[in-house]
Amino acid sequence: MSVKLNTREVGGVTVVDVEGRITLGEGSSALRDLIKDLVSKGQIKVLLNLSEVNYIDSSGIGELVSGFTNVANAGGAMKLLGLTKRVKDLLQITKLYTVFDVHEEEKHALASF
Repeated sequence: MSVKLNTREVGGVTVVDVEGRITLGEGSSALRDLIKDLVSKGQIKVLLNLSEVNYIDSSGIGELVSGFTNVANAGGAMKLLGLTKRVKDLLQITKLYTVFDVHEEEKHALASF
């Protein structure tokens, strides 16, 4: 299964529910395209809900960083929500866990914007 992306607006924040695998190819390019589209529309408060992501590879990590940079360069913020143990461990190993603003609960994440 590749990645499924669903967006919803909550109080001026665009929440992207990500499900499946963020890997080289379709998964990472779909995420990249979605974030570029959001930024081009001026939606620069982005919360990525990764609670249903069962696998992410180095290409997927690269897309998270790229998306974070694109949103930040537009004057916005991209935050992460609900990391699975596998994704959290990978972000800690790559020292990226401290780069992202990571939240466990959606209401706290939304309030942080």
